[in-house]
Amino acid sequence: MKVIVSDPISADGLKILEDHDIEIINAVDDNINENFQHIGSADAWIIRSGTTLDSKIINNASRLSVIGRAGVGVDNIDISAATRRGIVVMNTPDANTISAAEHTMALILALSRNISYGHQGLTNGQWNRHELIGSELRNKKLGIVGLGKIGREVLQRSQAFNMKILGFDPFLPEDLFRSEEIELCDLDYLIKNADYITLHIPLTKDTKDLFNYGTLIKMKKEARIINVARGGIINEGDLAKVLKENKISGAALDVFEIEPLPENSPLLSAPNIILTPHLGASTKEAKEGVSTSICNQIKNFLIDEDLENAINVPFQNSSQLKEMAPFLHLSGELGSIHSQISNGPITKVDINCFGKIDEIKPIGLSFLRSLLESRVPERVNYINADAIAKELGIDVTLNYSTADSNYSNMISTTVKSDKEVLLGGSVFDDNFPRLVNILGYKMEVNIDGALLFLQNEDVPGVIGKVGTLLGDNNINISAYLLSKEKNKNLAFAVIRLDELISPEIIKMLNGIKELKVIHQIKVDNIF
Repeated sequence: MKVIVSDPISADGLKILEDHDIEIINAVDDNINENFQHIGSADAWIIRSGTTLDSKIINNASRLSVIGRAGVGVDNIDISAATRRGIVVMNTPDANTISAAEHTMALILALSRNISYGHQGLTNGQWNRHELIGSELRNKKLGIVGLGKIGREVLQRSQAFNMKILGFDPFLPEDLFRSEEIELCDLDYLIKNADYITLHIPLTKDTKDLFNYGTLIKMKKEARIINVARGGIINEGDLAKVLKENKISGAALDVFEIEPLPENSPLLSAPNIILTPHLGASTKEAKEGVSTSICNQIKNFLIDEDLENAINVPFQNSSQLKEMAPFLHLSGELGSIHSQISNGPITKVDINCFGKIDEIKPIGLSFLRSLLESRVPERVNYINADAIAKELGIDVTLNYSTADSNYSNMISTTVKSDKEVLLGGSVFDDNFPRLVNILGYKMEVNIDGALLFLQNEDVPGVIGKVGTLLGDNNINISAYLLSKEKNKNLAFAVIRLDELISPEIIKMLNGIKELKVIHQIKVDNIF
Protein backbone atom coordinates (compact mmCIF):
# COMPACT_ATOMS: atom_id res chain seq x y z
CA MET A 1 0.00 0.00 0.00
CA LYS A 2 1.19 3.49 -0.90
CA VAL A 3 0.42 6.88 0.64
CA ILE A 4 1.22 10.23 -0.98
CA VAL A 5 2.25 12.91 1.52
CA SER A 6 2.32 16.30 -0.21
CA ASP A 7 2.38 18.64 2.82
CA PRO A 8 4.60 18.56 5.93
CA ILE A 9 3.64 15.83 8.41
CA SER A 10 5.53 15.14 11.63
CA ALA A 11 8.05 12.30 11.87
CA ASP A 12 5.96 10.65 14.59
CA GLY A 13 2.96 10.66 12.30
CA LEU A 14 4.88 9.15 9.38
CA LYS A 15 6.32 6.47 11.67
CA ILE A 16 2.79 5.21 12.32
CA LEU A 17 2.51 4.40 8.62
CA GLU A 18 6.03 3.00 8.29
CA ASP A 19 5.53 0.66 11.26
CA HIS A 20 2.68 -0.97 9.36
CA ASP A 21 4.63 -1.41 6.09
CA ILE A 22 2.80 1.36 4.31
CA GLU A 23 5.03 2.95 1.67
CA ILE A 24 5.28 6.75 1.88
CA ILE A 25 5.68 8.76 -1.32
CA ASN A 26 7.20 12.10 -0.25
CA ALA A 27 5.80 14.77 -2.56
CA VAL A 28 6.12 17.82 -0.31
CA ASP A 29 8.10 19.81 -2.89
CA ASP A 30 6.37 18.49 -6.02
CA ASN A 31 4.11 20.48 -8.33
CA ILE A 32 1.13 18.16 -8.25
CA ASN A 33 -0.57 19.59 -11.31
CA GLU A 34 2.46 19.60 -13.59
CA ASN A 35 4.96 16.88 -12.90
CA PHE A 36 3.79 14.48 -10.27
CA GLN A 37 3.99 10.92 -11.59
CA HIS A 38 2.70 8.76 -8.74
CA ILE A 39 -0.98 9.74 -8.60
CA GLY A 40 -2.21 6.60 -10.28
CA SER A 41 -0.34 4.24 -7.95
CA ALA A 42 -1.39 5.65 -4.58
CA ASP A 43 -4.00 4.13 -2.26
CA ALA A 44 -4.16 7.16 0.06
CA TRP A 45 -3.24 10.83 0.07
CA ILE A 46 -2.41 12.98 3.10
CA ILE A 47 -2.52 16.76 2.78
CA ARG A 48 -2.70 19.94 4.85
CA SER A 49 -3.75 23.34 3.51
CA GLY A 50 -0.90 23.62 0.98
CA THR A 51 -2.25 21.04 -1.50
CA THR A 52 -5.41 21.48 -3.54
CA LEU A 53 -7.04 18.29 -4.80
CA ASP A 54 -9.46 19.30 -7.55
CA SER A 55 -11.64 17.05 -9.68
CA LYS A 56 -8.95 16.68 -12.38
CA ILE A 57 -6.37 15.35 -9.93
CA ILE A 58 -8.90 13.14 -8.14
CA ASN A 59 -10.14 11.62 -11.40
CA ASN A 60 -6.55 10.76 -12.37
CA ALA A 61 -5.92 8.98 -9.07
CA SER A 62 -7.22 5.64 -10.29
CA ARG A 63 -6.32 3.60 -7.16
CA LEU A 64 -7.03 6.25 -4.56
CA SER A 65 -9.42 5.10 -1.84
CA VAL A 66 -8.96 7.72 0.90
CA ILE A 67 -7.87 11.35 1.31
CA GLY A 68 -6.73 12.48 4.73
CA ARG A 69 -6.73 16.18 5.68
CA ALA A 70 -4.46 16.96 8.62
CA GLY A 71 -6.67 19.71 10.05
CA VAL A 72 -10.29 20.78 9.96
CA GLY A 73 -10.95 22.65 6.74
CA VAL A 74 -11.47 20.67 3.54
CA ASP A 75 -12.12 23.60 1.20
CA ASN A 76 -9.05 22.51 -0.79
CA ILE A 77 -10.63 19.13 -1.60
CA ASP A 78 -13.36 18.60 -4.19
CA ILE A 79 -15.63 16.54 -1.92
CA SER A 80 -18.19 15.92 -4.66
CA ALA A 81 -15.57 14.55 -7.04
CA ALA A 82 -14.15 12.30 -4.33
CA THR A 83 -17.60 11.01 -3.40
CA ARG A 84 -18.50 10.26 -6.99
CA ARG A 85 -15.28 8.25 -7.27
CA GLY A 86 -16.02 6.39 -4.04
CA ILE A 87 -13.02 8.01 -2.29
CA VAL A 88 -13.38 8.55 1.44
CA VAL A 89 -12.40 11.99 2.76
CA MET A 90 -11.29 12.30 6.39
CA ASN A 91 -10.22 15.22 8.56
CA THR A 92 -9.13 15.80 12.16
CA PRO A 93 -11.82 18.10 13.56
CA ASP A 94 -10.78 18.38 17.21
CA ALA A 95 -7.01 18.75 17.20
CA ASN A 96 -6.97 22.54 16.61
CA THR A 97 -9.62 23.68 19.09
CA ILE A 98 -7.34 24.77 21.94
CA SER A 99 -4.82 26.43 19.63
CA ALA A 100 -7.53 28.51 17.93
CA ALA A 101 -9.01 29.57 21.27
CA GLU A 102 -5.59 30.54 22.67
CA HIS A 103 -4.74 32.52 19.52
CA THR A 104 -8.00 34.39 19.94
CA MET A 105 -7.02 35.37 23.48
CA ALA A 106 -3.53 36.35 22.29
CA LEU A 107 -5.02 38.74 19.74
CA ILE A 108 -7.42 40.23 22.28
CA LEU A 109 -4.53 40.91 24.65
CA ALA A 110 -2.30 42.26 21.90
CA LEU A 111 -5.02 44.68 20.81
CA SER A 112 -5.73 45.77 24.38
CA ARG A 113 -2.13 46.62 25.22
CA ASN A 114 -0.88 47.88 21.83
CA ILE A 115 1.75 45.13 21.74
CA SER A 116 2.54 45.31 18.04
CA TYR A 117 2.76 49.13 17.97
CA GLY A 118 4.99 49.13 21.04
CA HIS A 119 7.36 46.67 19.42
CA GLN A 120 7.33 48.55 16.10
CA GLY A 121 8.10 51.82 17.88
CA LEU A 122 11.10 50.39 19.69
CA THR A 123 12.55 48.91 16.50
CA ASN A 124 12.26 52.41 14.97
CA GLY A 125 14.08 54.02 17.89
CA GLN A 126 10.94 55.41 19.55
CA TRP A 127 10.06 55.33 23.25
CA ASN A 128 6.38 56.11 22.87
CA ARG A 129 4.91 54.56 26.02
CA HIS A 130 2.75 57.60 26.76
CA GLU A 131 1.08 57.32 23.35
CA LEU A 132 0.18 53.66 23.79
CA ILE A 133 -2.27 53.67 26.65
CA GLY A 134 -3.98 50.30 26.75
CA SER A 135 -7.11 49.02 28.42
CA GLU A 136 -7.73 46.25 30.94
CA LEU A 137 -9.89 43.28 30.10
CA ARG A 138 -11.36 43.21 33.59
CA ASN A 139 -15.09 44.05 33.57
CA LYS A 140 -15.09 44.53 29.81
CA LYS A 141 -17.86 42.93 27.76
CA LEU A 142 -16.69 40.20 25.39
CA GLY A 143 -19.19 39.33 22.67
CA ILE A 144 -18.75 35.76 21.40
CA VAL A 145 -20.49 35.13 18.07
CA GLY A 146 -20.81 31.35 17.75
CA LEU A 147 -20.71 29.12 20.81
CA GLY A 148 -19.39 25.88 19.36
CA LYS A 149 -16.28 24.14 20.67
CA ILE A 150 -13.86 27.01 20.04
CA GLY A 151 -16.31 29.65 21.20
CA ARG A 152 -16.86 27.79 24.47
CA GLU A 153 -13.09 27.46 25.01
CA VAL A 154 -12.76 31.23 24.54
CA LEU A 155 -15.60 31.70 27.02
CA GLN A 156 -13.77 29.60 29.60
CA ARG A 157 -10.50 31.50 29.19
CA SER A 158 -12.07 34.95 29.22
CA GLN A 159 -13.61 34.23 32.60
CA ALA A 160 -10.10 34.15 34.08
CA PHE A 161 -9.82 37.84 33.13
CA ASN A 162 -13.11 38.65 34.87
CA MET A 163 -14.71 39.67 31.61
CA LYS A 164 -18.47 39.92 31.25
CA ILE A 165 -19.63 37.63 28.43
CA LEU A 166 -22.31 38.28 25.83
CA GLY A 167 -23.11 35.33 23.59
CA PHE A 168 -24.98 34.92 20.32
CA ASP A 169 -25.80 31.58 18.75
CA PRO A 170 -29.33 31.22 17.34
CA PHE A 171 -29.03 27.47 17.07
CA LEU A 172 -28.21 26.66 20.68
CA PRO A 173 -30.84 26.34 23.43
CA GLU A 174 -30.37 28.69 26.35
CA ASP A 175 -30.37 25.93 28.97
CA LEU A 176 -26.94 24.75 27.80
CA PHE A 177 -25.38 27.74 29.58
CA ARG A 178 -25.51 29.17 33.08
CA SER A 179 -26.87 32.68 33.28
CA GLU A 180 -24.12 33.67 35.71
CA GLU A 181 -21.39 32.88 33.16
CA ILE A 182 -22.91 34.33 29.97
CA GLU A 183 -25.70 36.65 28.87
CA LEU A 184 -27.28 35.21 25.73
CA CYS A 185 -28.64 37.90 23.45
CA ASP A 186 -29.42 38.73 19.84
CA LEU A 187 -26.67 39.77 17.45
CA ASP A 188 -27.69 43.42 17.25
CA TYR A 189 -27.55 43.82 21.04
CA LEU A 190 -24.16 42.12 21.16
CA ILE A 191 -22.71 44.36 18.45
CA LYS A 192 -23.92 47.54 20.13
CA ASN A 193 -22.82 46.63 23.67
CA ALA A 194 -19.65 44.54 23.44
CA ASP A 195 -16.20 46.01 24.03
CA TYR A 196 -14.66 43.09 22.14
CA ILE A 197 -16.32 40.91 19.50
CA THR A 198 -14.81 37.56 18.54
CA LEU A 199 -16.14 35.39 15.72
CA HIS A 200 -16.42 31.58 15.83
CA ILE A 201 -18.94 30.77 13.11
CA PRO A 202 -18.72 28.99 9.75
CA LEU A 203 -18.58 30.83 6.45
CA THR A 204 -21.94 30.27 4.75
CA LYS A 205 -24.15 32.25 2.41
CA ASP A 206 -25.82 33.68 5.52
CA THR A 207 -22.57 34.67 7.27
CA LYS A 208 -20.72 35.99 4.19
CA ASP A 209 -20.04 39.70 4.86
CA LEU A 210 -22.08 39.43 8.06
CA PHE A 211 -19.90 42.22 9.43
CA ASN A 212 -20.08 44.90 6.77
CA TYR A 213 -19.94 48.69 7.00
CA GLY A 214 -23.48 48.96 8.29
CA THR A 215 -22.84 46.33 10.95
CA LEU A 216 -19.42 47.59 12.01
CA ILE A 217 -20.51 51.19 12.60
CA LYS A 218 -23.03 49.90 15.14
CA MET A 219 -20.12 48.91 17.39
CA LYS A 220 -18.98 51.19 20.18
CA LYS A 221 -16.16 53.52 19.19
CA GLU A 222 -13.98 51.90 21.87
CA ALA A 223 -14.77 48.37 20.65
CA ARG A 224 -12.48 45.92 18.88
CA ILE A 225 -13.23 42.92 16.65
CA ILE A 226 -11.30 39.65 16.29
CA ASN A 227 -11.67 36.91 13.64
CA VAL A 228 -9.88 33.56 13.92
CA ALA A 229 -12.72 31.68 12.20
CA ARG A 230 -13.05 32.07 8.43
CA GLY A 231 -12.17 34.81 5.99
CA GLY A 232 -15.17 36.47 4.38
CA ILE A 233 -17.28 36.81 7.52
CA ILE A 234 -15.96 40.36 7.82
CA ASN A 235 -15.99 42.47 4.66
CA GLU A 236 -12.33 43.49 4.48
CA GLY A 237 -12.83 46.69 2.51
CA ASP A 238 -15.54 47.85 4.90
CA LEU A 239 -13.40 47.01 7.93
CA ALA A 240 -10.48 49.03 6.55
CA LYS A 241 -12.81 51.98 5.91
CA VAL A 242 -14.27 51.86 9.43
CA LEU A 243 -10.79 51.77 10.96
CA LYS A 244 -9.57 54.68 8.83
CA GLU A 245 -12.64 56.68 9.86
CA ASN A 246 -11.84 55.89 13.51
CA LYS A 247 -15.32 54.49 14.11
CA ILE A 248 -13.95 51.51 16.12
CA SER A 249 -10.76 51.17 18.12
CA GLY A 250 -9.14 48.17 16.49
CA ALA A 251 -9.29 44.79 14.79
CA ALA A 252 -7.27 41.60 14.66
CA LEU A 253 -7.59 39.08 11.81
CA ASP A 254 -6.01 35.67 11.38
CA VAL A 255 -8.08 34.63 8.33
CA PHE A 256 -8.78 36.36 5.04
CA GLU A 257 -10.98 36.16 1.95
CA ILE A 258 -7.90 35.40 -0.17
CA GLU A 259 -4.87 33.64 1.30
CA PRO A 260 -2.03 34.52 1.16
CA LEU A 261 -3.17 38.11 1.74
CA PRO A 262 -2.75 40.09 -1.52
CA GLU A 263 -0.28 42.97 -1.59
CA ASN A 264 -3.09 45.37 -2.52
CA SER A 265 -5.34 44.41 0.38
CA PRO A 266 -6.90 47.49 2.03
CA LEU A 267 -6.19 45.88 5.40
CA LEU A 268 -2.45 46.48 5.01
CA SER A 269 -2.89 50.24 5.17
CA ALA A 270 -5.57 50.28 7.85
CA PRO A 271 -4.69 51.71 11.28
CA ASN A 272 -5.07 49.92 14.62
CA ILE A 273 -5.09 46.45 13.13
CA ILE A 274 -3.15 43.26 13.83
CA LEU A 275 -2.80 40.70 11.02
CA THR A 276 -1.45 37.17 11.41
CA PRO A 277 -1.01 34.65 8.56
CA HIS A 278 -3.61 32.04 9.56
CA LEU A 279 -1.83 30.96 12.73
CA GLY A 280 -4.88 29.72 14.63
CA ALA A 281 -3.80 26.09 14.31
CA SER A 282 -0.07 26.77 14.11
CA THR A 283 1.24 25.39 17.37
CA LYS A 284 3.64 22.52 17.88
CA GLU A 285 0.95 20.68 19.79
CA ALA A 286 -1.74 21.18 17.16
CA LYS A 287 0.59 20.30 14.27
CA GLU A 288 1.75 17.17 16.04
CA GLY A 289 -1.83 16.34 16.98
CA VAL A 290 -3.21 16.58 13.45
CA SER A 291 -0.22 14.68 12.04
CA THR A 292 -0.53 11.68 14.34
CA SER A 293 -4.33 11.73 14.16
CA ILE A 294 -4.55 11.67 10.37
CA CYS A 295 -1.81 9.04 10.01
CA ASN A 296 -3.61 6.82 12.52
CA GLN A 297 -6.89 7.30 10.67
CA ILE A 298 -5.33 6.50 7.27
CA LYS A 299 -3.58 3.42 8.69
CA ASN A 300 -6.80 2.16 10.27
CA PHE A 301 -8.72 2.71 7.06
CA LEU A 302 -6.21 0.92 4.84
CA ILE A 303 -5.92 -2.06 7.18
CA ASP A 304 -9.41 -2.36 8.72
CA GLU A 305 -11.63 -0.02 6.62
CA ASP A 306 -12.25 2.05 9.76
CA LEU A 307 -13.98 5.32 8.86
CA GLU A 308 -13.20 7.57 11.82
CA ASN A 309 -13.95 11.24 11.02
CA ALA A 310 -15.02 10.37 7.49
CA ILE A 311 -16.80 13.36 5.99
CA ASN A 312 -18.59 11.77 3.06
CA VAL A 313 -19.36 8.16 4.08
CA PRO A 314 -21.94 7.20 6.72
CA PHE A 315 -21.02 3.52 7.04
CA GLN A 316 -18.60 1.31 8.89
CA ASN A 317 -17.69 -0.40 5.63
CA SER A 318 -17.77 1.08 2.16
CA SER A 319 -19.56 -1.86 0.51
CA GLN A 320 -22.97 -0.57 1.67
CA LEU A 321 -22.58 2.84 0.04
CA LYS A 322 -23.89 2.06 -3.45
CA GLU A 323 -26.99 0.24 -2.21
CA MET A 324 -28.00 2.96 0.23
CA ALA A 325 -27.01 5.99 -1.87
CA PRO A 326 -30.54 6.94 -3.14
CA PHE A 327 -31.99 6.89 0.38
CA LEU A 328 -29.07 8.84 1.84
CA HIS A 329 -29.58 11.36 -0.93
CA LEU A 330 -33.27 11.64 -0.03
CA SER A 331 -32.71 12.01 3.71
CA GLY A 332 -29.98 14.58 3.12
CA GLU A 333 -32.26 16.65 0.88
CA LEU A 334 -35.02 16.51 3.49
CA GLY A 335 -32.56 17.75 6.12
CA SER A 336 -31.47 20.59 3.85
CA ILE A 337 -35.06 21.73 3.30
CA HIS A 338 -35.84 21.57 7.01
CA SER A 339 -32.74 23.67 7.71
CA GLN A 340 -34.04 26.39 5.40
CA ILE A 341 -37.54 26.38 6.86
CA SER A 342 -36.80 26.05 10.59
CA ASN A 343 -35.88 29.16 12.57
CA GLY A 344 -34.39 29.34 16.05
CA PRO A 345 -33.13 26.45 18.19
CA ILE A 346 -34.27 23.00 17.12
CA THR A 347 -35.57 20.97 20.05
CA LYS A 348 -36.81 17.72 18.51
CA VAL A 349 -36.31 15.64 15.37
CA ASP A 350 -38.42 12.60 14.44
CA ILE A 351 -37.35 10.42 11.52
CA ASN A 352 -39.59 7.54 10.45
CA CYS A 353 -38.62 5.06 7.73
CA PHE A 354 -41.10 2.78 5.96
CA GLY A 355 -40.86 -0.13 3.53
CA LYS A 356 -37.45 -1.40 2.53
CA ILE A 357 -35.52 1.37 4.29
CA ASP A 358 -34.39 -0.67 7.29
CA GLU A 359 -30.90 0.86 7.73
CA ILE A 360 -32.21 3.76 9.75
CA LYS A 361 -28.98 4.87 11.46
CA PRO A 362 -27.23 6.07 8.26
CA ILE A 363 -30.50 7.67 7.18
CA GLY A 364 -30.62 9.60 10.43
CA LEU A 365 -26.98 10.70 10.18
CA SER A 366 -27.42 11.90 6.60
CA PHE A 367 -30.48 13.91 7.65
CA LEU A 368 -28.76 15.47 10.69
CA ARG A 369 -25.66 16.32 8.66
CA SER A 370 -27.65 18.42 6.21
CA LEU A 371 -29.90 19.88 8.92
CA LEU A 372 -27.05 21.08 11.13
CA GLU A 373 -24.16 21.95 8.80
CA SER A 374 -25.11 25.65 8.52
CA ARG A 375 -25.85 25.97 12.25
CA VAL A 376 -22.49 25.24 13.89
CA PRO A 377 -18.91 26.41 13.25
CA GLU A 378 -17.62 22.84 13.17
CA ARG A 379 -17.86 20.89 9.95
CA VAL A 380 -20.66 18.34 10.38
CA ASN A 381 -20.10 14.87 8.98
CA TYR A 382 -21.71 11.47 9.27
CA ILE A 383 -19.50 10.62 12.20
CA ASN A 384 -20.12 13.63 14.44
CA ALA A 385 -23.66 14.60 13.43
CA ASP A 386 -25.27 12.63 16.25
CA ALA A 387 -22.89 14.04 18.87
CA ILE A 388 -23.40 17.61 17.67
CA ALA A 389 -27.18 17.15 17.80
CA LYS A 390 -26.84 16.07 21.44
CA GLU A 391 -24.60 19.09 22.19
CA LEU A 392 -27.34 21.30 20.78
CA GLY A 393 -29.90 19.69 23.06
CA ILE A 394 -31.87 18.15 20.18
CA ASP A 395 -33.97 15.11 21.00
CA VAL A 396 -33.58 12.75 18.01
CA THR A 397 -35.90 9.79 17.44
CA LEU A 398 -35.36 7.18 14.72
CA ASN A 399 -38.00 4.59 13.88
CA TYR A 400 -38.53 1.86 11.27
CA SER A 401 -41.96 0.53 10.49
CA THR A 402 -43.28 -2.22 8.26
CA ALA A 403 -46.74 -0.63 8.33
CA ASP A 404 -48.51 -0.16 5.01
CA SER A 405 -47.64 3.00 3.14
CA ASN A 406 -48.72 4.53 -0.13
CA TYR A 407 -45.10 4.09 -1.28
CA SER A 408 -42.77 1.09 -1.32
CA ASN A 409 -40.30 3.22 0.62
CA MET A 410 -40.75 6.50 2.43
CA ILE A 411 -38.93 8.74 4.89
CA SER A 412 -41.13 10.95 7.04
CA THR A 413 -39.40 13.71 9.03
CA THR A 414 -40.67 16.16 11.63
CA VAL A 415 -38.56 19.01 13.01
CA LYS A 416 -39.69 21.14 15.93
CA SER A 417 -38.21 24.62 16.40
CA ASP A 418 -40.31 27.79 16.47
CA LYS A 419 -42.90 25.63 14.76
CA GLU A 420 -43.35 21.99 13.86
CA VAL A 421 -42.64 21.10 10.24
CA LEU A 422 -43.48 17.80 8.52
CA LEU A 423 -41.83 16.64 5.31
CA GLY A 424 -42.01 13.26 3.62
CA GLY A 425 -40.11 11.84 0.68
CA SER A 426 -39.75 8.69 -1.36
CA VAL A 427 -37.33 7.19 -3.89
CA PHE A 428 -39.04 6.05 -7.06
CA ASP A 429 -37.94 3.42 -9.58
CA ASP A 430 -35.66 5.90 -11.35
CA ASN A 431 -33.69 6.28 -8.07
CA PHE A 432 -34.51 9.99 -7.92
CA PRO A 433 -35.94 11.37 -4.68
CA ARG A 434 -39.28 13.17 -4.56
CA LEU A 435 -41.17 15.05 -1.88
CA VAL A 436 -44.49 13.35 -1.26
CA ASN A 437 -45.68 15.32 1.78
CA ILE A 438 -45.01 18.99 2.48
CA LEU A 439 -46.41 20.50 5.69
CA GLY A 440 -49.17 17.89 5.63
CA TYR A 441 -50.07 18.44 1.96
CA LYS A 442 -49.73 15.37 -0.25
CA MET A 443 -48.00 16.03 -3.56
CA GLU A 444 -45.12 14.66 -5.62
CA VAL A 445 -42.29 17.10 -6.28
CA ASN A 446 -38.83 16.44 -7.72
CA ILE A 447 -36.22 17.64 -5.22
CA ASP A 448 -33.81 19.88 -7.07
CA GLY A 449 -33.15 23.51 -7.93
CA ALA A 450 -34.98 26.60 -6.68
CA LEU A 451 -38.45 26.10 -5.19
CA LEU A 452 -41.07 28.36 -3.65
CA PHE A 453 -43.40 26.91 -1.02
CA LEU A 454 -46.61 28.92 -0.73
CA GLN A 455 -49.62 28.39 1.52
CA ASN A 456 -52.60 30.53 0.67
CA GLU A 457 -56.29 31.03 1.22
CA ASP A 458 -58.18 28.78 -1.17
CA VAL A 459 -59.92 31.60 -3.05
CA PRO A 460 -60.00 32.54 -6.75
CA GLY A 461 -57.26 34.72 -8.19
CA VAL A 462 -54.26 33.80 -6.04
CA ILE A 463 -52.43 31.89 -8.76
CA GLY A 464 -52.97 34.79 -11.13
CA LYS A 465 -51.61 37.34 -8.64
CA VAL A 466 -48.51 35.28 -7.96
CA GLY A 467 -47.89 34.52 -11.63
CA THR A 468 -48.37 38.16 -12.65
CA LEU A 469 -46.03 39.44 -9.94
CA LEU A 470 -43.29 37.02 -10.92
CA GLY A 471 -43.80 37.62 -14.64
CA ASP A 472 -43.69 41.39 -14.21
CA ASN A 473 -40.30 40.95 -12.56
CA ASN A 474 -38.97 38.76 -15.39
CA ILE A 475 -39.01 35.56 -13.31
CA ASN A 476 -39.80 32.40 -15.22
CA ILE A 477 -42.03 29.71 -13.68
CA SER A 478 -41.06 26.26 -14.93
CA ALA A 479 -43.73 24.43 -12.91
CA TYR A 480 -46.67 25.26 -10.61
CA LEU A 481 -47.93 22.38 -8.47
CA LEU A 482 -51.01 22.69 -6.27
CA SER A 483 -52.53 20.72 -3.40
CA LYS A 484 -55.66 21.50 -1.38
CA GLU A 485 -56.67 20.78 2.20
CA LYS A 486 -60.48 20.76 2.09
CA ASN A 487 -61.15 21.26 5.77
CA LYS A 488 -58.89 24.24 6.27
CA ASN A 489 -59.87 26.41 3.33
CA LEU A 490 -56.19 26.55 2.48
CA ALA A 491 -54.16 25.51 -0.55
CA PHE A 492 -50.48 24.76 -0.90
CA ALA A 493 -48.34 25.39 -3.95
CA VAL A 494 -44.83 24.51 -5.00
CA ILE A 495 -43.41 26.76 -7.70
CA ARG A 496 -40.30 25.65 -9.53
CA LEU A 497 -38.10 28.55 -10.66
CA ASP A 498 -35.02 28.85 -12.81
CA GLU A 499 -33.11 30.51 -9.95
CA LEU A 500 -33.59 31.98 -6.49
CA ILE A 501 -35.46 35.26 -6.32
CA SER A 502 -34.30 38.36 -4.46
CA PRO A 503 -35.44 39.44 -0.98
CA GLU A 504 -37.23 42.35 -2.67
CA ILE A 505 -39.44 39.94 -4.63
CA ILE A 506 -40.12 37.94 -1.47
CA LYS A 507 -41.23 41.19 0.15
CA MET A 508 -43.60 41.83 -2.76
CA LEU A 509 -45.07 38.33 -2.40
CA ASN A 510 -45.66 39.02 1.28
CA GLY A 511 -47.79 41.92 0.12
CA ILE A 512 -50.34 39.50 -1.38
CA LYS A 513 -52.76 39.23 1.50
CA GLU A 514 -54.01 35.75 0.59
CA LEU A 515 -50.52 34.25 1.04
CA LYS A 516 -50.03 32.90 4.56
CA VAL A 517 -46.68 31.10 4.30
CA ILE A 518 -43.75 31.76 1.95
CA HIS A 519 -40.55 29.70 1.95
CA GLN A 520 -37.81 29.91 -0.64
CA ILE A 521 -35.81 26.69 -0.93
CA LYS A 522 -32.59 25.90 -2.78
CA VAL A 523 -31.77 22.22 -3.11
CA ASP A 524 -28.50 20.97 -4.55
CA ASN A 525 -27.42 17.42 -5.23
CA ILE A 526 -25.65 17.00 -1.89
CA PHE A 527 -24.69 13.34 -2.02
